[in-house]
Amino acid sequence: MTTSTQTVKELRQLTGAGILECKRVLDEVGGDLQKAAEVLRERGLAKAAGKATRETREGLVDSYIHNGNRVGALVEVNCESDFVAKTPNFRELTHNLAMQVAAMAPRYVDKEDVPDSEEKPLTEVCLMEQPYIRDPSRTVRELVQEAIARLGENIRVRQFIRYALGE
Repeated sequence: MTTSTQTVKELRQLTGAGILECKRVLDEVGGDLQKAAEVLRERGLAKAAGKATRETREGLVDSYIHNGNRVGALVEVNCESDFVAKTPNFRELTHNLAMQVAAMAPRYVDKEDVPDSEEKPLTEVCLMEQPYIRDPSRTVRELVQEAIARLGENIRVRQFIRYALGE
């Protein structure tokens, strides 16, 4: 079966994977766009796990101030190189994470940071375990892992702070 260039293009736009990888996966699954996207997502998660131990010394600090200037957040997101830190995809990820912090008010970055005495559920207090505000079917962790697969470098949310008037 020959995969159309239009289908390859659609899969590439949907997943951010390379053209050849998209074509290969589409051929494997018989041209099914949804199956191909799922296979690429799973492979991306495997790639992300392989990069998890790599050092992250570059990155960005971004901010988000909500309308009305009553809530704001700063977030530091690290990656391996300044080249990746300057890409539009990394900048967008960092800004979206700042928006997530402002909207959902997590207290901790990752579940390892949560003390045993915390009584609230992880999905409420832990940034990486929260449902992503723009797509609640995914967690913030999945969002970051997809960015790792797309950008080819380890990415880590190092720290954040949220300000709210009166809190």
